[in-house]
Amino acid sequence: MSDMSDMIEDDYIPVFLINGFLEAGKTQFLQYTMEQEYFQTDGKTLLLVCEEGDTEYDEIMLADQRTAVVYFENREEMTPSRLTELELLYNPERVVIEWNGMWNQDEMELPDDWIVYQQITIIDMSTFDLYVANMKPLLGAMVRNSELVICNRCDGIDDLSGYRRTLMAMNPKAQLVFEDSEGEIEQELTDEDLPYDMKADVIEISPENYGIWYIDCMNRTDHYVGKTVEFTAMVLKSPNFPKNYFVPGRMAMTCCAADMSFLGFICKYRNARNLETKQWVKVRARIECEFWQDYEGEGPVLYADTVETAQPIEEVVQF
Repeated sequence: MSDMSDMIEDDYIPVFLINGFLEAGKTQFLQYTMEQEYFQTDGKTLLLVCEEGDTEYDEIMLADQRTAVVYFENREEMTPSRLTELELLYNPERVVIEWNGMWNQDEMELPDDWIVYQQITIIDMSTFDLYVANMKPLLGAMVRNSELVICNRCDGIDDLSGYRRTLMAMNPKAQLVFEDSEGEIEQELTDEDLPYDMKADVIEISPENYGIWYIDCMNRTDHYVGKTVEFTAMVLKSPNFPKNYFVPGRMAMTCCAADMSFLGFICKYRNARNLETKQWVKVRARIECEFWQDYEGEGPVLYADTVETAQPIEEVVQF
């Protein structure tokens, strides 16, 4: 968690939000974190627990850390007015929320002066497939705004690349950490793990591999700088784009049918003015890494050599 010396304005209550389904390991993570030097503070901490698992908080530790605990049995009780009452009662310097994974996080309401300062999701990877199959919208709501996703209990899972792609599709900016009983697992993706030839003069991205390419190129842009790719995509144009720029991309289902995103990279093409939004094209382009405002920093920027009319791809990208 972030150093408390970097806290935001005094007029706001910083909130540390810890997500995860039941028995994912949220309580153990919080107990460990609250005892670490980097999380120490002179003021009080208000801990809001939205579900009770098998692990209970150490009362001595809570007292030593000047932490008061309040339990919520249902989401309807957790209203902004109730939270404001707790703020007045306990006068905390910060709030930590252990969120119930069965509550839709998109419905969470906080007082106006409470700001989510950091969000972390804890995932039990031994049950990941079950939750992806049956509760993907809830999982997506938790992962979507998390800065850090800790994937524990990875013992016995030899290939985590598919899980990595699923989580990166939900939140490309999240830091992913995989752990087994021995600690953190090094899961650095290599070019050999990809379903296309990174050594080819022109890297051909098939429709079924578009999602893999998009996530890997966003996550490891430096591996693609200077390389040429060819793929089929739909045109997106905007009057806000500079002259001769457009975005070739695909619609992707990150969580469910109601949660669709357009995944594409900004592309410079000298005849972009002749393209129309929703037109399907085959793009051959060189990849560079440059600043772009939508990336909030540097990211992939394409320089198209050719853009040709192509047949539409009916299937959406899935992860």
